[in-house]
Amino acid sequence: MRGLGTRARQVLKAGSAAAAVLAALGLFLTACATGGTGARDEGPAGSEAVAKGATTSPSASPGKPPTRVDAVQLVKDDPEVSTSVKRDLKPCVADEYPVDVSYGDLTGGSSDDVVINVMTCGDAVGVGSYVYRREGGRYQNVFKAEEPPVYAEIDRGDLVVTQQLYKKGDLVSYPSSEEVITYGWSATRFTEESRIHNDYSNAVGGTETPAPSS
Repeated sequence: MRGLGTRARQVLKAGSAAAAVLAALGLFLTACATGGTGARDEGPAGSEAVAKGATTSPSASPGKPPTRVDAVQLVKDDPEVSTSVKRDLKPCVADEYPVDVSYGDLTGGSSDDVVINVMTCGDAVGVGSYVYRREGGRYQNVFKAEEPPVYAEIDRGDLVVTQQLYKKGDLVSYPSSEEVITYGWSATRFTEESRIHNDYSNAVGGTETPAPSS
């Protein structure tokens, strides 16, 4: 119908209003003869183009869901885990354990690797971080860090471990600094790729107590 308006203006500029009406009527009849529906043609045509694009464009197939593990039992049965971590691994509420579990590809194996962080119930301080790789039908411990507070996670295929550091007098919620260590898998083990050290201001959070006035 945008063509019809242009045509009508051209005829009106020529000084013949009657010719404009006839021209408009002719265009309308032509559209009807070819199966058109005027302005409504634009809507379905646009929708069809979008549908075709969605149909023909390649879409990534959904990934296979990870095989879930009993993280608590895996840690308790692991001889590499320290006795103190096993002893303190108890439910916080009912049967809820303070354990974070992540699944992802860290070692290039046929199954997802499992990253387990064991924490304390009260303040969620990480007391142990472990990585398990499936080998021969069983999960093998291929990494551990048990110097609290520690936390491990998967970041774009790398293992990133955050280690918080405290000075004497620091509150648990306000460490003095932290080290962020990135590990990559090399054939049979993790090797350190980078290390970042961050110092925090001890003026934030009220960690320093002002001296009493005399």
